[in-house]
Amino acid sequence: MQFKHIVGQQAIKQRLTGTVRDNRVSHAQLFLGPEGSGSLALAVAYAQYLSCENKQADDSCGECASCRKYQKLIHPDLHFSYPFFAKDKNDTALTFIEQWREAFLANPYLSLDIWRGYLDAENKQANINIAECHQIIKKLSLKPFESAYKVLILWLPEYLDKEGNSLLKIIEEPQPNTLFLLVAQNQDQILNTILSRTQLVKIPALTYDEIKDELEQHHHQTGFAAAEIAYLSNGSMTEALNMLQQESNNYHALFVQWLRLCFSNKGIEVMSFVEQAAKMGRENQKNFLRYGISFLRECCLLMAGAGDLVHLPVQELETAQKMTAVMNLAMAEAISDELEKAHYHVERNANPKILFLDVSLQIIKVLSFKTLPQGTHYIPS
Repeated sequence: MQFKHIVGQQAIKQRLTGTVRDNRVSHAQLFLGPEGSGSLALAVAYAQYLSCENKQADDSCGECASCRKYQKLIHPDLHFSYPFFAKDKNDTALTFIEQWREAFLANPYLSLDIWRGYLDAENKQANINIAECHQIIKKLSLKPFESAYKVLILWLPEYLDKEGNSLLKIIEEPQPNTLFLLVAQNQDQILNTILSRTQLVKIPALTYDEIKDELEQHHHQTGFAAAEIAYLSNGSMTEALNMLQQESNNYHALFVQWLRLCFSNKGIEVMSFVEQAAKMGRENQKNFLRYGISFLRECCLLMAGAGDLVHLPVQELETAQKMTAVMNLAMAEAISDELEKAHYHVERNANPKILFLDVSLQIIKVLSFKTLPQGTHYIPS
């Protein structure tokens, strides 16, 4: 993995390569970023850069023996640890290393849900067990074989329970030229004893433009399709790539049609929409609802006079501006709340016909009768 293959994050890339050039490499670092920000890919690219035999100013060469091994994740001085679904108490990350390589090489913007799909997870809970902690200590007690550095990348240390305290000594007093990279999403869920022993590298979510450009240039998406996915992904490349796997849908047109039907209270046509939505499939239903939530959020910004913060394609912006004439902040927030609840229930396999009919009725109450949920006050437009 080279830095040039990672979307955006230019400031982080410059910071990481700068630590190597200036010989300021901290032995224990925490890459903290939301899902889809590329934090795992950045950790791998950083490790590859450290071990590269012909470093460039801002990236590894990609051609030396070390880089070729890194690109296949088979370098003897590169080790991984990650949550898994143990069938036996003696299982470790090495038990699943082939699946891990396949998953990462297929999609560096890995999520736990995607990783679960590569394993026979059944109903087991993901964790990093005590056997894996002992395996980490064993790996890092050895000297590097080929490179200047031995690197362990620990993905999602949030899944380390109290067993993680067994790693404290190896983190605090590692062997010379040993690098410990943790890649996390939720700082609050990491053991404080581990957190205090690492140098924090904060990785922000990707921008709308970064995702849009990536989809247009490397995933053959039209400007309109790329804009919609970038907007809907909310800064996560994981979500954007997931949406590419779903069948193409014009969520904007469908969502506006739904609101218009509810506003005019056309019962038969609303039922026809419910039938259509029920056949979309679970992932498309989730994406559709997520789009509606995001669109209404942009409408709220317009109503609040914060138009400069709105990031909508021209056609959708025009629609949003028209909607402010028939909707106010309280109404938009009430509908958004209903969509949030619906998204929650879709994830838990609710009956889609009953779900979308119920949400439609709630939207009709808000738009046609201006009936808001208890505790919400109607503010005239």
